[in-house]
Amino acid sequence: MRQPRRTLCPLALLGLSIVGIWLAPPTIVSADEPWRMLFDGSTLDGWVRRGGEATYTIEEGAIVGHSRKGTPNTFLCTDRNYGDFELELEFMVHPELNSGIQIRSNSLPDYKNGQVHGYQVEIDPSERAWTAGIYDEGRRGWLADLKENEAARQAFRPNEWNKVRIVCDGSSIRTWL
Repeated sequence: MRQPRRTLCPLALLGLSIVGIWLAPPTIVSADEPWRMLFDGSTLDGWVRRGGEATYTIEEGAIVGHSRKGTPNTFLCTDRNYGDFELELEFMVHPELNSGIQIRSNSLPDYKNGQVHGYQVEIDPSERAWTAGIYDEGRRGWLADLKENEAARQAFRPNEWNKVRIVCDGSSIRTWL
């Protein structure tokens, strides 16, 4: 089993639009509370599925998403909202699929029938390689693609565990891969 990574938080609705992604357990902390796990390594307690029909299982201490062809995006979201945060996690994604980490996102009944919308840190195994770029899911589209950042595009390692760091502080969102 992979060891959990420590992560500073509070974190905004962490939603994993997982379609074939494996996620090593992240943890969170703020100045006012001790380290706390987002994922306990064995159950999906504290998480809720939204959107499509993908399923999620726990395999060897990691969350594994199983996509369903022809269905809408599916999101695995925490059941809590968070504010400013620092999150570090490891992921592996199937090379033919697309995924992401929703941050500062919502699922509101009066917005497109509860569609998850908000910022997404992209997980992009395609030749485009925009992993860690920022996409506005369900609204405006790309906010920070990696077209002009070759070094960032080369950081993604296909078929391997990748580590991403996300820092949200006020209106600032920064990512590292």
